[in-house]
Amino acid sequence: MTKSKLEKFSELEQLPNVYQNWSYLEPRLFGASRREVDLRGAWNGGHFARKQPITLELACGRGEYTVGLARRYPKRNFIGVDIKGNRVWSGASQAVEEGLDNAAFLRTDITILDRFVGPGEVSEIWITFPDPYLREGKRGKRLTSPRFLALYRRVGAAGLPVHLKTDSTELYAYSLESVREFGATIECAVDDIDAGVLPVEELEIPTYYERMHRDLGKTIKYLRFRL
Repeated sequence: MTKSKLEKFSELEQLPNVYQNWSYLEPRLFGASRREVDLRGAWNGGHFARKQPITLELACGRGEYTVGLARRYPKRNFIGVDIKGNRVWSGASQAVEEGLDNAAFLRTDITILDRFVGPGEVSEIWITFPDPYLREGKRGKRLTSPRFLALYRRVGAAGLPVHLKTDSTELYAYSLESVREFGATIECAVDDIDAGVLPVEELEIPTYYERMHRDLGKTIKYLRFRL
């Protein structure tokens, strides 16, 4: 039986691997049973039992990458970040079912990510099929815009690698320009990952949106850069 959004929201508050912030103006973090926590700079030890490098998946949606990466790399910790609770529920529930104690989820607006993640705490970032914000005047909301690149630099370790996977030609082109202007180092840029050998094996992990875009005949693009 398909669960309603209200059922998912209710279950989300009880999942041991989910932390939620409900206010942009007064950011506070709550874990299971609405217990307030402070994990900024303390995800390793505060949530993850094993102190390992942390990867963020931003705009994680249903969390396919967070879960998929956690399966592949048990010696790394992963946090999926998204504002949509019903989507986060899917990945978080799956991680609990599979006993993936190296996968957690943070429900918050990404613009205030640094209120919940400490300086230099992150070793890697994945951005998987984010909203390309194609409407006029919305470029600043793109997750590869300068304001977000500056945010990633604050929470990331030195030489932080950032991966972008998208079907949007516009977002891909914009990201190349934005990253160059920001002074980051582009390590890999592929405008069709199906045209040759995959540059990284993590690209094998499919997502709901990737499958949908492929069915529409769109090509999948990949960009990796370092801050």
